[in-house]
Amino acid sequence: MTPFFVTPKFVCFFVNTKKNNLRMENLTAMRGIPVKKVERSKLQDIPESIPFGKYFTDHMLEADYENGEWKNVEIKPYQPLLLSPSVAALHYGQAIFEGIKAYKDKNGNAFIYRPLDNYRRFNISAERMQMPAIPEEIFIEGMRRLIDLDKNWIPNKEDHSLYIRPFMFSTDELIGVKPSDTYKFLIICSPTGPYYSAPMRIYVEEKYTRAAPGGVGYAKAAGNYAASMFATAEARRKGYDQVLWTDANEHKYVEEIGTMNVMFIIDGKAVTPDLSTGTILAGVTRDSALTLIKDMGIPVEEKRVNMDEVVTAYNAGKLTELFGTGTAATISLIRELKYKNTVMTFDESTWTIAPEVKRRMDAIKYGTTEDVHGWMFKV
Repeated sequence: MTPFFVTPKFVCFFVNTKKNNLRMENLTAMRGIPVKKVERSKLQDIPESIPFGKYFTDHMLEADYENGEWKNVEIKPYQPLLLSPSVAALHYGQAIFEGIKAYKDKNGNAFIYRPLDNYRRFNISAERMQMPAIPEEIFIEGMRRLIDLDKNWIPNKEDHSLYIRPFMFSTDELIGVKPSDTYKFLIICSPTGPYYSAPMRIYVEEKYTRAAPGGVGYAKAAGNYAASMFATAEARRKGYDQVLWTDANEHKYVEEIGTMNVMFIIDGKAVTPDLSTGTILAGVTRDSALTLIKDMGIPVEEKRVNMDEVVTAYNAGKLTELFGTGTAATISLIRELKYKNTVMTFDESTWTIAPEVKRRMDAIKYGTTEDVHGWMFKV
C-alpha cells in the first residue's frame, strides 16, 4: 500500500480499494438506515449552469453521538438544523469535514470516487480534534444509500459531478473549553460544475501561516480554512486567485495551495512537497495524480521543495508545468506564480503531462476506461 502520511504519532495508509471490494459489498447489503423521502424534488428548479456549492439535493443523512455511541441515524429531506446559541462548535471550533465526488458512467450507473480513503482521513481528523470516530457503516453505507436516493442529481455533463460533503461538529450546549460529549454527523450533496473554469494565478504567501509542525495542518478541520481567508483576500486584491502557502519557520518551503495540493514538472520529473511535516493535507486527488503520473512512466519526487529551487528551475527553462490537485478543483492548471519580485508565467496550451493526468483521471471517473486501481465504488 502507498503511504498516506507520517506524523510523529502514527502512520496511515491509503486504502487499496481492490482488496476492500468484499467489505464494501458487505456494507451495501445493509439496509438498517431509515429513509424519509421528499414529496417533491427540487431538481427541476436547478438552472442549466451550476455554480459550485450553491444548490443541494433533496435529502441528507444525519446522526447523533450521545452517551458514547452513534444513534438516530436517518436519511431525510434536506432541511435547516435547530441549534442552541451555546452549541460548542460555534464557540470553540470543533468541526471537521471531507470532500468527495460521485459520477455517472456511460451507462448511467452511479459511482463514488475513493470514499474509503476519505473515510479513513475523516477519522484521522476526528482523532486530532478529539472527536469520536464515525463507524464505517454510517459513513460508507449511509453515503451509498444517500447517493442512490439522489442519483438523478448527478449531472450528465463533462467536468460535472455530485459533490459530497460529510461533516461533524460538537453539539454540547455549554460554554467551556473542552472536548464535547455530544456531536452531530451529516452528509449533504451538491451538484457542481468546474471549481475553477480557467487556469489560475497564484501568489506565494510569505507573511501569514496556514499550519506549523505539531498543529492541525494535516487534519481537514474547519478552522484551517477560516484562518486562511485573510491572506487569500489580500491575494485576490492583488489580482490572484489563491495563495501558495509556505512553511511557518522560514517561509521558503512549499506546502499547499488554499484549495489543493501543488505539483511541479521540473526537468521531466513530477516534484511535490512530501507529507512528513504534518502540515499538509494528504489529498486523495494528490495520491491519484501521483499514481497516474507513475503509470505514464514519469519519475516522481516527494520532498521539501524550496521556492528558490523553483525560481532557479523556471529561469533555466526546466519548470515546464505547474498544477494543483484537489477534490473540488480536480486538476487545475496554473498560468502564473508570483514569488517575491519574480513573476513566473506559463503557456498551458503547450503542456502535455497535466492535461494527460486529467484525461486519465476523468476516464476512470466517468467509466470510459478500465478502473485498474479500484478507485470507483459502485452505488
